[in-house]
Amino acid sequence: MNKEKTGRLFFSQVFAALLALISISWVACDTLLTEAPEPQTTLEEPLEGLTAAELAAFARGDAAFEQEFTAETGLGPIFNNTACVACHPGDGRAHPSAAFKLFGRVQVGFFDPLFEFGGPQLQDRSLPGVPPETLPPQADAISVRAAPPVFGVGLIEYIPVADILANEDLNDKNGDGISGRAHWVTAPSWVPANVVGGGAGQQLGRFGLKANTSSLLQQVARAYHQDIGMTTEFLPQENWRTNATAPADLVADPELSTATVQDAVFYIRMLAPPKRGEITSEVQQGETLFAQIGCASCHIPKFKTGSSPFRALAFKEVALYSDLLLHDMGPELADKYIDGTAAGSEWKTRPLWGLGRTADALGGVPFYLHDGRTSDLKTAILLHGGEAQNSRDQFAALSAAQMQSVLAFLNLL
Repeated sequence: MNKEKTGRLFFSQVFAALLALISISWVACDTLLTEAPEPQTTLEEPLEGLTAAELAAFARGDAAFEQEFTAETGLGPIFNNTACVACHPGDGRAHPSAAFKLFGRVQVGFFDPLFEFGGPQLQDRSLPGVPPETLPPQADAISVRAAPPVFGVGLIEYIPVADILANEDLNDKNGDGISGRAHWVTAPSWVPANVVGGGAGQQLGRFGLKANTSSLLQQVARAYHQDIGMTTEFLPQENWRTNATAPADLVADPELSTATVQDAVFYIRMLAPPKRGEITSEVQQGETLFAQIGCASCHIPKFKTGSSPFRALAFKEVALYSDLLLHDMGPELADKYIDGTAAGSEWKTRPLWGLGRTADALGGVPFYLHDGRTSDLKTAILLHGGEAQNSRDQFAALSAAQMQSVLAFLNLL
């Protein structure tokens, strides 16, 4: 066979193979072509109903949240991590290895945050040539805290204050052993009065593990400052011990623009909480038991937002499973650290939405409680005490099948 015929035969064989491949791809295009994920199947998706301009701001905020800082862009001089996403992988909760520490000294009549030793937050990393902080021997109250998820916080922001306060029972008038209380805090002067949690006078704390922060702006600006060492218009001075001069770094203060801070605020404000999975009969039984043993007294299933300048946040159902109030959780979970008016044994009721997705961005291993001390959900429940003691004991008394149904319900949230 001559070369010309051989070439034509080769070409026809290749062409036939391409036609066959195209035919197969058309028949099975649903398996060969990549499809977009279902809405709210990750923890990094926006709320439904954002405008084009809001989606653009969300994208900018996403980029800001993922930006990794270096000495050349203002990192440090002392810090805990190099990016927001490093403490909130996949917008979920932190790995215990990224947990930070608050420290102070318990004194008679007051709590000393040990500012002269770099308190209240320990920055255990630093730029070359700068010593990182170490815990001073005077510290006798040390609180280990793994950052919580950031999704859904915009919905929490717009729950009316009156609806949250309706669940306070300071003197346990109904005798159920639960006396949750609001954490009233003073907002920094740089938080405008026209944003939720800003203005003069006492404001309701909604954010943070002990509800010690009233506004998302304060939460974000303080995280940049304390966790990454980035100065802003809001906190323009380098984070350093009060009795020492901060070493010079490579970037003039403020190191981060106000626009970037606001973009990051907008991003977490508009992150959607994940949807629940399939509700089976076992899950339904678990949900019923969850309420019967009293867990839903603090982990309140639903709220509703009020009015909001953002359409995606106005008058929306908020299935967070929390009352956003402080509760005494007993000695096993106490850290002795006094945070505002929150005692060492008091914690804000942890929202449970997304609980079943905890392991998604943590290498497949979940970590529970404020310090990530356990990967076993049953153990996390059994460590509850104080105001949760009665519910904890009722959970412990359930049959193995009943207990499993409660866990199945929680893992569906």
